[in-house]
Amino acid sequence: MGKKSELKERVVAWLYPEMIEKMNNLMENNNMKNHTEFVEQAVNFYIGYLSAQDSTMYLSKIILGAIQGVLKETENRQANNLFRLSVEMSMMMNILAAGLEIGDEDLRKLRGRCVNEVKKTKGRISMDEAVKFQQGIEE
Repeated sequence: MGKKSELKERVVAWLYPEMIEKMNNLMENNNMKNHTEFVEQAVNFYIGYLSAQDSTMYLSKIILGAIQGVLKETENRQANNLFRLSVEMSMMMNILAAGLEIGDEDLRKLRGRCVNEVKKTKGRISMDEAVKFQQGIEE
């Protein structure tokens, strides 16, 4: 199946006009050259579906493949967004560092406090809480 050296045989099929119209639309949307290509792909899919020991397993592989593709795309998008955010954070930190004189010990203590706060709040930090801390207002 699918080898170029094999000769193809002609098969006649009678289809309803609505089915042919759907087929033509899908052929155009999927860059298929002719009805033969469409029918071959459809029959190959259906043979795989029927041949699978459990047809739900066959469909599960297709669904799994689609989900993996979506996850990979989402992962790439998140990685790109994190990179852009990191660049902006780096710029902001350098601007602040240039204008402020903070000692190494104070910076180390602040980092420790921020790590603990992020852990405690699971990343839900707020500007209001930071301002209160910097003003010496502890809750």
